[in-house]
Amino acid sequence: MEKWIQELFTEDVLKDAASRFGCDTNHAKKLGDFENYVYEVRRGEIPYILRLTHSSHRSKGEVEAELQWINYLHKHGVNVSLVNDSEAGNLVEVLETGDTHFFVCLFDKAPGKPVKMDDPLFDDDLFYKWGKLTGHMHRVTKGYVQGEAGRDRWDQDDVLDYEKYLTSDKDKDIISKGHQNKETIRGFKETRDSFGLIHSDIHPGNFFYHDGDLHVFDFDDSTQFFFVSDVAIPLYYSVWWKFRNETLETRSGFGERFLIAFLQGYLTESDIDDEWVKRIPHFLLLRDLTLYTVFHKKWDLENLSDGERSLLSQIRERLQEDEPIVDLDYEKILREVRKR
Repeated sequence: MEKWIQELFTEDVLKDAASRFGCDTNHAKKLGDFENYVYEVRRGEIPYILRLTHSSHRSKGEVEAELQWINYLHKHGVNVSLVNDSEAGNLVEVLETGDTHFFVCLFDKAPGKPVKMDDPLFDDDLFYKWGKLTGHMHRVTKGYVQGEAGRDRWDQDDVLDYEKYLTSDKDKDIISKGHQNKETIRGFKETRDSFGLIHSDIHPGNFFYHDGDLHVFDFDDSTQFFFVSDVAIPLYYSVWWKFRNETLETRSGFGERFLIAFLQGYLTESDIDDEWVKRIPHFLLLRDLTLYTVFHKKWDLENLSDGERSLLSQIRERLQEDEPIVDLDYEKILREVRKR
């Protein structure tokens, strides 16, 4: 979280936020503070997830649009965390902090636990279920109509304004590649079956495993984009988190295995044209570019930790060398998917 926002966030703000939903902070547990402040709080003995979003990050309308969609998905059987009304009957409560605001909401806590990369559960069966959950979400969403205050389109995200956060001299070639990639994706045809609201960040940190099912949460990055991006991003993060220090060959071997199982699960719930699968490399590149820009936006570049410096340099080197996170034979993958 940016330092100036940290200075606005106090214990009193947290208590006020929780009280709007009838919760207390006596045993509040901080779960995250990268884009939003996220806490586990309690109402009686029941745990909930309280989220505070600063007005510099999202508008009230954007937050409401996200929450309305989540509850629509929940109503139609997708394993997502229900959003609760405040005691005043609002999905979003507004807390004033000087000239700015925090937008507050409360989610049911998802059942289960995360699956770590070295967990035996992180295997083809999980990848299949991951794809099935994603396909279910997309199928349901194709019948959803946003309200007046909808989520922004993908290309309205400020982190794709590369010159804003990257050094033009040092990263000139990367900026150029970013603009080319963005224009390529903009050229793809948008249809009801290819384009709509997506989660945009379904990685292992954003779902729990419980009794054989996955339960997804953290829709803060949800946006209007091509559905295939929700296929590319799980592929990207599974490879990146587990094998980012390995060779392209190793990364690609695992990526092929992951994508076959994921697509097999996806296709049990929703169709995807072969042409979109073959376009996945454009969306993998977009994720590289987005992460590179986000890190420049969020991190103190003069005081990077060793881990932060390593992550940033890895992405920079791959972007400079035009080396993708994986290099896959999508024709081969589609043949494997269709015959099983």
